[in-house]
Amino acid sequence: MAALPPSSDIAFTAAVKAVQERRGSRRAYRRLEEKGGWRTTVTPELAQFITQRDSVYFATANAAGQPYIQHRGGPKGFIRVLDEKTLGFTDYGGNRQYITTGNLAENDRAFLFLPDYAHRRRIKIWGRARVVDDDPALIERLMPRDYPATPEQAILFTIEAWDINCPQHIHRRYAHRQIKPVIDGLKARIAELEAALEAERGRHN
Repeated sequence: MAALPPSSDIAFTAAVKAVQERRGSRRAYRRLEEKGGWRTTVTPELAQFITQRDSVYFATANAAGQPYIQHRGGPKGFIRVLDEKTLGFTDYGGNRQYITTGNLAENDRAFLFLPDYAHRRRIKIWGRARVVDDDPALIERLMPRDYPATPEQAILFTIEAWDINCPQHIHRRYAHRQIKPVIDGLKARIAELEAALEAERGRHN
């Protein structure tokens, strides 16, 4: 029985490997391939990372290969780990272009790019995705509680490989929920100091 190709072959095509060979990185990636390539199931590390995300970029392509990237967001943890190979999230009503939905109808290959700007980390996930619009129970299960959006359908994503990128060129950005406690604390401290200064002035008048 022939050995399975390394999971990294999902991205490292013959053309990609030729470029790696020409530019000097093929040897390092060959060592990766000898170990089987990238991880193919959800690890505790990946599950923890996903629970902290409130934003993701979701890439698909139509049958002709034309790519499309769509931003998807929600409260932290809006992407759910359903099992070691499957992620799921609710697709909310929007501008009704349905480009992603149409692409998946003819080409189920998909890609998730999950950035963590605050900690300068990013995870890439290759796989296949499908739209589920006829399972109200699943859609309700995946819909974040009390989130102000209208669920339209669910997306189920089957993982084929995933990898962690280096932090190069990721500029730190912080969400409002991350900086608000710091700003509120500074405002409170400023108010406290202003009150103390005013009281001190009153004692000298």
